[in-house]
Amino acid sequence: MFYEPGKTPHNLPFDPFKACVVPRPIGWISTTSPLPPTTRDTPYPPPPPPPPQHNLAPYSQFANLTFDPPYVMFAANQKADGSRKDTVRNAEATGKFVVNMATHALRAAVNASAQQLPYGADEFAAAGLAKAFSRCLPGDGDGGNPVPVVRDSPVRLECVHHATWRLPGNPPLGSADVVVGRVVGVYIADWAIDPASGRLDLARVRPIARCGYYDYAVVNDTFEMIIPGLDEATLAGLEGSRARVEKLGLGSKL
Repeated sequence: MFYEPGKTPHNLPFDPFKACVVPRPIGWISTTSPLPPTTRDTPYPPPPPPPPQHNLAPYSQFANLTFDPPYVMFAANQKADGSRKDTVRNAEATGKFVVNMATHALRAAVNASAQQLPYGADEFAAAGLAKAFSRCLPGDGDGGNPVPVVRDSPVRLECVHHATWRLPGNPPLGSADVVVGRVVGVYIADWAIDPASGRLDLARVRPIARCGYYDYAVVNDTFEMIIPGLDEATLAGLEGSRARVEKLGLGSKL
């Protein structure tokens, strides 16, 4: 079969494009609403601010972009009413967000956090998830509105907002915000690292991925292939090894 999206019909019950780019990792994004601004008219002492509103949602249009320094991106389609997703609003307003790894053990909570709840509703509570908080984002450590994180997620990426691009699309859901963040902090649970190899043990962590429609996959096994004939600089890049790059004296060449 062949069809041109938006021009010719595919004549299938579901859009096949949804299953053509798979499996897609899931960025389980947590954010916080901004604290209210203070002004000259704010009485002294100022009244206690309302508590920030915490948000959590999964995005399967998610990927890492580069590694030195690391950047990630996620794309959030707008809501059915044409408004932007809460995640995007919060990330832009506060300049920060956290990516929590979605795993098979947490799959029910991932699904529950995808509900379309009103702005300000706490998906952590709706999904029955315990919270921890970010450790190195702007405002952390001084009472400056840290970002909530999924306490039981074995991998978390703390990100500062870098940029947002708006992709126009057909109403009501087609338009999307592409959000890019720079990773400034990485948490990995000790049990998720294989002590023999020193690598993140994906078979132990069992991350889940989106496969189109309502289907998901889980990583239960991995295999290794090393591209033949690669130079040391490229191998260092594939490993994401800054130490190896510096040892080879290649820092200025990458």
